[in-house]
Formats: sequence, C-alpha cells, structure tokens
Amino acid sequence: MQDYVHWFRNSSPYINAHRGRTFVLLLDGHALQHQNFTNIINDLGLLNSLGVRLVVAFGVRPQIHQRLALQNLTLSYKSRRPVISPEVMECIKDAAGSAAIDIQARLSMGLPNSPMHGASIRVTSGNMITARPLGVIDGQDFGHTGLVRSVNCDAINRQLDDGAIVLLPPVGFSPTGEVFSLSVEEVATQAAIELKAEKLIVFSDQAGLLDGENKLIRDMSPREARQMLDQMDETLPLYSTLQAAWQASRFGVKRAHLISYQQDGALLEELFTRDGNGTMITQEIYEQVRDASIDDVGGVLELIQPLEDQGVLVRRSRERLENEIDQFTVVELDGMIIACAALYPFMDEQIGELACVAVHPEYRGGNRGDLILQHIEKRANRMGLNELFVLTTHTAHWFRERGFDPAGVERLPQSRQELYNWQRNSKVFVRKL
Repeated sequence: MQDYVHWFRNSSPYINAHRGRTFVLLLDGHALQHQNFTNIINDLGLLNSLGVRLVVAFGVRPQIHQRLALQNLTLSYKSRRPVISPEVMECIKDAAGSAAIDIQARLSMGLPNSPMHGASIRVTSGNMITARPLGVIDGQDFGHTGLVRSVNCDAINRQLDDGAIVLLPPVGFSPTGEVFSLSVEEVATQAAIELKAEKLIVFSDQAGLLDGENKLIRDMSPREARQMLDQMDETLPLYSTLQAAWQASRFGVKRAHLISYQQDGALLEELFTRDGNGTMITQEIYEQVRDASIDDVGGVLELIQPLEDQGVLVRRSRERLENEIDQFTVVELDGMIIACAALYPFMDEQIGELACVAVHPEYRGGNRGDLILQHIEKRANRMGLNELFVLTTHTAHWFRERGFDPAGVERLPQSRQELYNWQRNSKVFVRKL
C-alpha cells in the first residue's frame, strides 16, 4: 500500500505535465493481436481521462497476410516495398476496417468492475490522411502502394479538442477518390511531426534498445539513434520502429519512446515514472550535469538532508545554502536533483575544497559521482587551482579509488585549519589536478 501511495504522489508532476499534450501512439498489427492489448486499451482510457490528447496509428500487416492466405493471394515486393494490386488492396481495406472497429469497440467498453467503467470515451476516424501513389519506379508499377502527402491537422485537432481519441488506419485517400496502402510507421511519424506532438510512443516486441552488454539504453540523442540505425540490419522489425522514432525526433517531436506491447503497464511506467522502462530519444538533455542556481536550493536540501541526519554530511541551513549555491554543481534528471557537490576555492593557496558530495540512493552505481567530480575538476582548472582536498568520515575508500591521497590537517589552507572540527575527526585527502 505504501508503495502505491508513494508512486501515486510522485506521478502528479507527470499528470500535470501531460495534461493537454498531444501524444501519437504507434501500434503495429502484432500489438493488436497480443494478449496484452486489452491492458493497453485500459491504459489509453486512463490517459484520456487524465486529459492527454491521443492519436493512435495502427498497423495490420499480420491481419493482411491472414486474409491473403484465405484467398490464395500473394504479395510481391520490389526493393522491400510491396506491390499492391486491386485484389490485395481489398484485403487491406478489410483488415484495416475490421481492426478500426475492434479498437473502437474495446475503447467503448464500460462494464462495472472494469478499468473502463464510466470512461465514456469517444473514438473517431476518417479520411484524415491524404496520400499519393508511389508510382512507377525502374519500370515497376507499385499499384496501390502509397505515401503520405499531408495530414489534416485541423480536423484531428478539432476532434482532440472535443476529448475524442483519433484513430489513424494505415490507409490514405487521394483527391481523386483512390485508396492507398501506407506504412503505419510513416503515418505515425508524419502525424506526430505535422501535429507538433509532444511525444511519439512506438510499441514494439521488445522493451527499447539494448547496448553491447544487453542492457537497456534509457535515453539517447537523435544523432546516437542515427548511428545505431546505420549499424542495424534493415530487415529487422526494430529497424522500422527506431527509424520512425528517429525521424520524428529529427523533425521537431521533443521525445520519442520505444516500449514493449508485451509488458503490462509499460505505457504508464514510461510516462509516469522518472526512469521509465523503455528507450527515449530526446532532443533535450534528459540528464545533465550543470552549475547550480538559486532555483536548485530546495532540491539540494531534499537530497542532502538524509545524509546530514546520518552524520555523513555537515548540516547546512537553507540560508547558508542560498548564499553558497553558486559553489555547487548538480546532476538533474528530468527536473529532479539526484546528485550534487560543492567547490570552495582558496585562491591564495591555489587549492579547492570538494565538499557536500551526495548522490540519491536510487541513482547510485551509475557513475554519477564520477561525472560530478569531472565537472568540479573542470571548474577548478578554470579557476587556476592546482589541487583539491576533501574531508570525509564515511567515504574514504571512494576518494582513494579516484586518486585522492591521505594527508594531515596541516595540508589544509590556514583558514580551513582554523575551522577544522576535531570532534568530528574527518579524514583529509588531497589530489593534484
């Protein structure tokens, strides 16, 4: 119960931040068939009730292949693009229409004792994507294979303003009345870009991207995403989803998320917790090391107070911290101060004191202490300092491992020696820069 209360209280900043924002979600046909899709529908209902403007682009590739098999039809490809005949297009329209109706039916549920009870969600769809034919390339006529020409943002925004969820099927319509098959990745990407969406959320079969050690990559820049695409096999399903996320972030969508449609609650965890559970491609610096400002006083106090209570750090009043905040470096993660340290220079002796080093307990083990130490060293070098010293009672081994050597109190600047607390009996360590 306490975990739930803690999570609910800490989700309020995200609820406020997401309210009134436009999110575009990409769900492929495999996601629609997965047993967890009912939970995803419930989560969409929750987001709608919290005031999030939702646009859902869905795909139907496996559903199309099922219908083609029933009619003994085959789908041919040229340069990895499908060649769509009128007969195949009929199967696509059938699959897209059936999927749209199924999604609308699921979002319309309101049974007692269910997550959707009392939701009264309205769902809308229609000819909101204008398409054009891919045409003839190298002598091959691609038939009803199309490309997105434009997104009717005015029509979509009117529906979103009215509280509806907008469905975008993987088909588009031309001014001449033709229907074209589109890739769901292109539909979702173009919709997110043209709507100036806050987020593009891409569901895939795995929880984000993995590094060389098979560890989840929490966040990356568009440049890093491009580098990963260059090294990835284009035939992999993850390639198209990562490309969609990269393309959206490249053209103005602030954050693109890759999460798993197989994991229950993945959408909520990604949106309402600080660490999430997938990979986020962001134009902004999600976690940054920077000089502190007066606005950081509250966050630093909250971070260091438990360590002060334990006697690890010397107690600092708010007034003192406000006066000294310019000496501090902080690590900020999505609006939260998760690490800090201070540098007090003694210019006459060309030495600086490294003090008040703290890392939030939930974020230790991620080299954040090293990052903040590097930032402090750069500040010290800019000031012309030659050495750093630190006084510690609990973390001597950490400083020893980073090149700090034991020293006596006499190695301290004279003014600092006069303030040395013999009762606290802190150990002194010095490191040359």
